[in-house]
Amino acid sequence: MQILPNRYYWVIMRHGDWEKRGRCIHLRLKEMAPEEKTGYEGTREQNELPTHQVVFYDFEVYRVLEGKIKKETEDALVLELGKGKEYEFRPF
Repeated sequence: MQILPNRYYWVIMRHGDWEKRGRCIHLRLKEMAPEEKTGYEGTREQNELPTHQVVFYDFEVYRVLEGKIKKETEDALVLELGKGKEYEFRPF
């Protein structure tokens, strides 16, 4: 998904059967450097270590999420945080 600055996005938070929709702005995605991942070693299995960081503003506070990209298409980005939690971003 192409991420544009100052554009609104839908954010859909999921955990199991629970789902909540909202809006966000200033969405950014970056791949984590190896030294950023060292804080997770020992707390998670190697295949569950986060690979990407998503930063966005959801009209309450800036949020920083670290996880793995589960799905990325032209119109959606899904970030898996682990333990059944995921965030989906779509253009508004």
